[in-house]
Amino acid sequence: MKRTKLITLTYLILVILLLSACAHVIPIEKCITDKPYGFWSGLWHGIIAPISFIVSLFKADIAVYGINNNGAWYNLGFLLGVAIVFGGGGHQAKR
Repeated sequence: MKRTKLITLTYLILVILLLSACAHVIPIEKCITDKPYGFWSGLWHGIIAPISFIVSLFKADIAVYGINNNGAWYNLGFLLGVAIVFGGGGHQAKR
């Protein structure tokens, strides 16, 4: 692996760890009774989805996707958030 790729990978892991520090656990009962998640919550959940997935493997009370959402806007935000993290396929498209 080239040195620049190793440095980039190290920075990426550091950023993911810093972002995951902002993730917090909300009891499911509160999620269902609170105001539904919208676009911005979907965007945030999409960005932290990889970390949420890994943590959800070890803790049963962590979910990757917000149950109480407002539908299409939340879904759009979630997909954009995931695309931000994984690059959205633009790197392969430029070839």
